[in-house]
Amino acid sequence: ADRVGGVWNHNRYPGARVDVESQDYCYFFSPEIYHEWRWSERYATQPEILRYIEFVADKIGVKPFISFNTWLTDAEWRDGLWHLTTKDDRRLTSRFLVMATGNYSAARKPNFKGLDDFKGEWVQTAHWPDRPVPIAGRRIAVIGTGSSGIQTTPVVAKDAQHVFVFQRTPNYSVPAHNGPLNEANYAKVKSDVLGTRARLLSNPGGSHIRVGKKKHDEYTPEEMREELERKWAFGGHGMNGVFSNQGTNQAANDIVSDFVRSKIRHIVRDPTVAEKLCPFDHPIGTRRLCVDSDYYASFNRDNVTLVDAREEAIVEINATGIRTTQGQRDVDLIIFALGFDAFTGQFDRIRIVNDKGQRPNDAWKTGPCAYLGLMTAGFPNLFILTGPGSPAVLANLFLHNEFHVDWVTACIDYLDRHGCRSIEATESAQADWAAEVQAASGPFLRRQVRNSMMHVNADGSQVFIPYIGGFGRYVQKCRDVAANGYEGFKLTKP
Repeated sequence: ADRVGGVWNHNRYPGARVDVESQDYCYFFSPEIYHEWRWSERYATQPEILRYIEFVADKIGVKPFISFNTWLTDAEWRDGLWHLTTKDDRRLTSRFLVMATGNYSAARKPNFKGLDDFKGEWVQTAHWPDRPVPIAGRRIAVIGTGSSGIQTTPVVAKDAQHVFVFQRTPNYSVPAHNGPLNEANYAKVKSDVLGTRARLLSNPGGSHIRVGKKKHDEYTPEEMREELERKWAFGGHGMNGVFSNQGTNQAANDIVSDFVRSKIRHIVRDPTVAEKLCPFDHPIGTRRLCVDSDYYASFNRDNVTLVDAREEAIVEINATGIRTTQGQRDVDLIIFALGFDAFTGQFDRIRIVNDKGQRPNDAWKTGPCAYLGLMTAGFPNLFILTGPGSPAVLANLFLHNEFHVDWVTACIDYLDRHGCRSIEATESAQADWAAEVQAASGPFLRRQVRNSMMHVNADGSQVFIPYIGGFGRYVQKCRDVAANGYEGFKLTKP
């Protein structure tokens, strides 16, 4: 990229905003920075988040140390160093290699027959052009109804001549009810930034999202209805935790799933369209729960058409638009909201080789795993921030990255103080941790649904990629490992 920001630089699509409350989705390492920045909304937009990241980068003076517009293509471990090659053939060496490539950073490329023949314009939400993309008066196709498609549809519908929303799989989405910050909560955090940081590091999700304390069968029917309505009225990811057992108990989950479907039917006036928008193939929360502003209400507009791709599949893209099994949809602009090659997509696109000629993904064919989600056996001094086997996207990623950077920094300092040249995960520790990651996921309904968190092997066996046992528990495990002299790692002296 040509600047800092990561996904908040590339994901510039209309309607892009965070789905974790702004007061949590930021850095906590500096009370001064927390006090100097003022969020304008409960859920900040992409431009505001990018301005914030620019602000922090300038504040701590990190930009001079960043090589922008630079692709890493190769990394080889030999003679105790990482030998790096960039796309423009720069050669560098480093003792440590820290991969901050992210979980949702490698966008899935559109792979539709005839796309090159299209005479209109097409863009991707994950790599939105750094230039104006005209919307007003155009006929637009939005392909994909995950988080990006759900966020962009209501915004483009306001100005477009017509919007065709191509949906393969309906997803659950709940209202953000965005607005000003809760001043009392914000003031409480600002009064004790480091104390809040410590509490969030012990929280299951690393945020202030409110999760139900009682199981579904501990409510009377009246209390249950009140709690569901209260969560819906508050908005956001709290709908994932109305009941303490809805992630593990099908009956509890059915209650929440049915409730959200009833809301969809209430919002969308056309009952046929409403039913097509209702998810039935997975329990709520087993795939990413989307947070929106007026997504379902968009389908009450005369200029928005839902195209159910299961009934009306895309055959090809041609010069004037999209041909389906039921006819032609002429459009001027196609917006691809296809998601990402999750967790290891960007990492896998770099040729990383150890001194035996092996690559990390050689051992990941049956499911990616790294010890603590930080290091993979056989690859010394290679750190993977929020990698497979960490909570990753199941936790607040600002705080998660912050914790990992602190852990890696402390680890390197420990190596230097003890005269060690390198560190790598042992095979046995990695295998034990992999078993723990799978055991943690066992009770969850997520295990029963194919989603971006599941690696599915050819024989049908499945591996759950992130650690779902709770961010706070994970943080304590990492701290205990470090306190025990980096238990499970092999440290080598020169």
